[in-house]
Amino acid sequence: MLSQNRFGRFNFGKALLLGSVCTAILTGCNQSAQDDGSTDAAASGDAATAMKTVAITAIVEHPALDDVRKGVIDELNEAGFKDGENLTVNFQSAQGNTATAGQIAKQFVADAPDVIVAIATPSAQSVAASTSSIPLVFSAVTDPVAAKLVPKLDGSGTNVTGASDALPYEPQIDLMRQIIPSLKNVGYVYSPGEVNSTIILKNLKEKLTPLGINVLEAPAQRSNDIAMAARSLEGKVDMIYTSTDNNVVSAYGSLYQIAKQSKIPLIASDTSSVERGAVAALGVNYYELGRETGKIVVRILNGEKAGAIPVYTPQALDLYVSPKHAKEEGITLPQAIIDKAKEVVE
Repeated sequence: MLSQNRFGRFNFGKALLLGSVCTAILTGCNQSAQDDGSTDAAASGDAATAMKTVAITAIVEHPALDDVRKGVIDELNEAGFKDGENLTVNFQSAQGNTATAGQIAKQFVADAPDVIVAIATPSAQSVAASTSSIPLVFSAVTDPVAAKLVPKLDGSGTNVTGASDALPYEPQIDLMRQIIPSLKNVGYVYSPGEVNSTIILKNLKEKLTPLGINVLEAPAQRSNDIAMAARSLEGKVDMIYTSTDNNVVSAYGSLYQIAKQSKIPLIASDTSSVERGAVAALGVNYYELGRETGKIVVRILNGEKAGAIPVYTPQALDLYVSPKHAKEEGITLPQAIIDKAKEVVE
């Protein structure tokens, strides 16, 4: 709208001058666009190289979850998102405390990163409770539907997707029975507050009971309680099966000491547990799970919606064994099991 003087009439001289200036500016802008090639191309280039922020949280630090984090970062780097160049990565561990996990989730949401990666169920649940808009990519979650992270695995339609570490039970049970053919009683040390662990307990009972094998549960609320829980199984079980329960994996060293003293073999679903005392493990490669998680993050950074990306579930399982730990825990591993192993830990 043209300006008016105090008598209410348009000042046509000023209007004419203003029009000339605007014309000159527009002409200059058009000429600059021609000289530079294309303003649209420049904008597109800026978007491609814009700094991105990925916030990563884990309920605790232990080898399996650390491998997930490393896999995520390596995948981002390989895709061209390099920390310190065009990417900022912020990592926070809850140190095994769910209250701390909630605080980290709220801080991350306040920081408004491009993507939040939550490793393990408690951290993922904390982030999911804190935002319905920032893309959330979970990893190392056994049953994301039961954990109420997604309504279905083939695309949630929400801001959440991720990578599950769910394992088929039949190969795990076959391994147990091959190692201990007379198997009658399986001990299970777990955290009753961790959804993954309670689901595994339920499924183990459903699978083993028809085979005439009992499951004796030994709940442990905290990592400090793991040794006492394992001790309660002494003389009652033929072996102890350990899942990816975060408290158990964090305290695996103390579990190993009880296993040696009590001559109770440890069989795990986390392959990193073999280096820390398990006789054998058939499970997911958590570094590769991290790489798959990273691929999902890259897709989101490149513009895809989290809710349109199906949850990844691994198909291949790796077998790790330790004849040394087997001897320490009172058994001898069958040679056929050793021959099939991807890695033999001495």
